[in-house]
Amino acid sequence: MTANVLGPRALNRALLERQMLSGRQKRSAFEAIERLVGMQAQAPIPPYIGLWTRIDGFDPDELSRLITDRDVVRIALMRNTVHLVSARDCLRLRPLVRPVIDRGLYARRADIEGVEVEDLASAGRALLEERPRTARELGALLEERWPERDPTVLARAVRHLLPLVQVPPRGVWGKSGQTTHTTAEAWLGRPLDPTYSPDEMVLRYLGAFGPASVKDAQTWCGLTRLDRVFERLRSSLHSFRDERGKELFDLPEAPRPDPNVPAPPRFLPEFDNLILSHADRTRVIAEEHRKALTSRNGMVPAVVLLDGFVRATWKTERSRGRATLVIEPFETLSSRDQDALTDEGERLLGFVAEGRGEEASGVRFAEKI
Repeated sequence: MTANVLGPRALNRALLERQMLSGRQKRSAFEAIERLVGMQAQAPIPPYIGLWTRIDGFDPDELSRLITDRDVVRIALMRNTVHLVSARDCLRLRPLVRPVIDRGLYARRADIEGVEVEDLASAGRALLEERPRTARELGALLEERWPERDPTVLARAVRHLLPLVQVPPRGVWGKSGQTTHTTAEAWLGRPLDPTYSPDEMVLRYLGAFGPASVKDAQTWCGLTRLDRVFERLRSSLHSFRDERGKELFDLPEAPRPDPNVPAPPRFLPEFDNLILSHADRTRVIAEEHRKALTSRNGMVPAVVLLDGFVRATWKTERSRGRATLVIEPFETLSSRDQDALTDEGERLLGFVAEGRGEEASGVRFAEKI
């Protein structure tokens, strides 16, 4: 079914609603994580902030319990980046995104030339299922068998060959610890699920990020040739166009709010999938502001949404047990916007500072970027 053109604001409001950013929702952390098809989680704290900004009354201990009880796990999935996902999504999604993770291995295949990957995977699995180990520990043990090889390279290759999860205390609120891995099968006590289809994955993507193009979906997960999946699903989807004429797809019953509905100010953590899950990001950030989100080391900063769009970055500065939230706007903000961001920022700062045992010392606006 073909309908009208959807402009950036219409796409923005649809995305905010599905991402639980048009208003905090009464959901459990587990429900939110599954609704979002996981949360990117290179660092331990961002998922907590991402859930705080989406869930009414979010308690960080709830997520900590999910991690320690093995209901959710941290594992490399979409785009070969670490995501926090439910245990069942770990087992379902890992086989689907294996081609993405394999690319990471074969891009460095020369580093392990002469090593049988099946032998390396088998050795790595035995060591990691004996007990969880750090990459350094794993590399040192693998070096005993392949002494002519760089142990760091061997450990990195195993990370691509096997579905490895990061085990607690990594990712637990208020805790710290080295990144330690074991296999998903050993940690969860269940095998991977090879029956989950790319069609189901795409439908869930649209539910969390639609309306979206084929290229948008491919950007989100890192897979290619999803046009075939969309063609199979076409008869069950609604079709739209963006202002550039690109075809967009969506679930028939998915929310598409009025483009003029108000959107509250929101603070998102580093690497939030709202920023990373579309090829065309104009639904969340103006083209002239995108350069403010790029860095030489690939970091994606924490951002501020005003009227639904990225208008600033934010960070916390710490000194002598006191934490200050610093907002760096892309352009001059009105006093009304500053007041709204100060109110929301103070709530966020209280949440973050409490988790670190610090005193919240307020919100400060830096000069515009």
